[in-house]
Amino acid sequence: MPSLSLRDRIAGAPISWGVCEAPGWGHELAADRVLAEMATLGLGATELGPTGYLGAGGAEVRARLDEHGLRLIGGFLPVPLHIQACLDLSQAEHAIATLGAAGAEVVVLAARSADGGYDHKLAPSDAQWPILLANLDRLERLVADHGMRATLHPHVGTAIESPESVLRLLESSDIGLCLDTGHLLIGGMQPLELLRRFAGRIAHVHLKDVRSAVAQPVAAGRMSYLEAVRAGLYAPLGAGDLDIPAIVAALEAAGYQGWYVLEQDSALEGEPAAGQGPIADVGRSIDYLLGVATSAR
Repeated sequence: MPSLSLRDRIAGAPISWGVCEAPGWGHELAADRVLAEMATLGLGATELGPTGYLGAGGAEVRARLDEHGLRLIGGFLPVPLHIQACLDLSQAEHAIATLGAAGAEVVVLAARSADGGYDHKLAPSDAQWPILLANLDRLERLVADHGMRATLHPHVGTAIESPESVLRLLESSDIGLCLDTGHLLIGGMQPLELLRRFAGRIAHVHLKDVRSAVAQPVAAGRMSYLEAVRAGLYAPLGAGDLDIPAIVAALEAAGYQGWYVLEQDSALEGEPAAGQGPIADVGRSIDYLLGVATSAR
């Protein structure tokens, strides 16, 4: 990516509008409404959302985004990496091919559970780690073959969530990380601590702010991830308990030139009225991040 200001590296994601690949997540807004609201907020780029949400193939995705003046930067792809050696990657390869054909730059991988949900703690065994790493290497090569770079997203309810699993991954693989400030905190690691030690490994950023009082029962296993999201786990940037300006400053000081994806996971019970719903919170996050960018000059 050419050197761009922080203001030009802010992107959206359908999950901020409640669109998620996890089963039973909630009401799904129509793609054209989500994209139109992104454009209304001044966003020029987005992640894909679940495979198929924006179209069946790369050309269809490109055409739909073009209608709203948006470009695709990447997509989230959860795969059960640790479960089976020589995992069938045909579905993942189709998703990767779609992303590449639609003009994406990055594929955000996660080592998901067998059922695709995020409400159970996973801890890969010593025997499962070589399986995870081998499948991850296969996916990295597939992503590179389609002209993109792969990143691994530490994520609640996946095999890479705890500080121990994140550090083991960093020691065992050369893959870049997707720094998701919310998931990292819930998993037990402070984002600034990871940046202090491994800023050079950050290849992509999902920027979240977190209400710690809601995060604590999720971290302790007393509340499911979906319940916490519905209870207000994520706040608009600046309204939660993370030091967003310090995180952004640490990234920029380390030479990070990638995207800041505004990704406050939400889950909807129904269709919001026009101009209401997630658009308001995303707008607040954009305004806050633009303020951070201005003060950092």
